[in-house]
Amino acid sequence: MLSLIPVLGALDPVALLRALPGSVSQGLIWGIMSIGVYITFKILDFADLTVDGTLATGGAVTAMMILNGYSPVVSLVVAFIAGMAAGFITGVLHTVFGIPDILAGILTQIALYSVNLNITGGKANQAISVDQFPLIVTLREISHTILVTAIITIAVIAVLYWFFGTEMGFTIRATGCNPNMSRAQGINTSVAKVIALVFSNGLVGFAGGILAQYQGNCDVNMGRGSIVIGLASVIIGEVLGEALFGKKLNFCGRLLFVAIGSIIYYIVISFVCWLGLPSIDMKLFSAIVVAVFLAVPYMRGKMKNSYRKAAKGGSKAC
Repeated sequence: MLSLIPVLGALDPVALLRALPGSVSQGLIWGIMSIGVYITFKILDFADLTVDGTLATGGAVTAMMILNGYSPVVSLVVAFIAGMAAGFITGVLHTVFGIPDILAGILTQIALYSVNLNITGGKANQAISVDQFPLIVTLREISHTILVTAIITIAVIAVLYWFFGTEMGFTIRATGCNPNMSRAQGINTSVAKVIALVFSNGLVGFAGGILAQYQGNCDVNMGRGSIVIGLASVIIGEVLGEALFGKKLNFCGRLLFVAIGSIIYYIVISFVCWLGLPSIDMKLFSAIVVAVFLAVPYMRGKMKNSYRKAAKGGSKAC
C-alpha cells in the first residue's frame, strides 16, 4: 500500500482533464454504435455478435471510398448501407435457416473479416489523412468533432424515436417483448427481426465510418471487442437513467442515456490509463466493467426483494 503513495503522488490531474474532451468525442462516436446495440440487445432481445465485424466494414468502406475520391459524407451513407447488408445476412441466417441468434452473428462476423480485407484490397490497414481529404471529424479538431457527433447523435435518436412510434416500430418492440404472443396476433416476427437487425447494423457501420475518419485510418480488427463497449454503454446508461429518473424515463431518454453511458465508459477508460495501469489489461478491465454493471440491476432487485420479505415478516410478527 505504501508503495502506491509515490505513484499516486506523481499523477498529474491536468493530464486527466486534458484527456477529457478526447474521451467525450470518442464516447459520442461509440455512442452511435451503442444505440445500434441497444436495438437488438434491449428492444429485440437478440444477442447480435455481428457488430464486431460490421464496425470494421463501415470503416473499410468509408476509407476506400474516400481514397477513391468520394465525399466523406457519401462514404458514410454507403457505410450505413453496407452495415444494413451485414445485418440482413444475420437476420436471414437466423430466421430462414433457423440458426440460433448467437451463432448467426458469429458466422456473419467471421465472414466479414474476409469481406473487409477484400474491400481494403488485402491490406489490414488503410490510412486517410486529414491533410489530403476534407474529413468531417478528426483528432486534430476535438471541439469540432464533439459538435458534429453530438448533432448526429441527436438526429439518430430523433429518427429512431419517430420510427419506433410507427406501426413497424411497435411490431419490432412487440416481437422483442413476447414473440409467441406477437405471432398469435398475426405479426410476422421473422420480418420484424430482420428489419431490426438491418437498422442496428446500419448504425454500427455508420459509426465505423465516423470512427475511421476520426482516427485517420481503418483496420480490419478495429471492431474487435466493440460488442463489449456497446453492452457496457447500454448497461451504464440504463443504470444511470433509472437511478436518476426511475421508471419515468421514456424511450427517447433511454436512447440518450445509452450515448451518455458510452461517454462515461470512455471517461473511466481514460481514468484507468491515467492511473498507469498496463494497456494490455484494457480488455480485461472492459469485461469487468460490463460484468459489474450487468450485475447491478440484478443485485439491486435481489436486495429489494429481501427487504420486502423482511418487512412482511416483521409486520406478521407484530
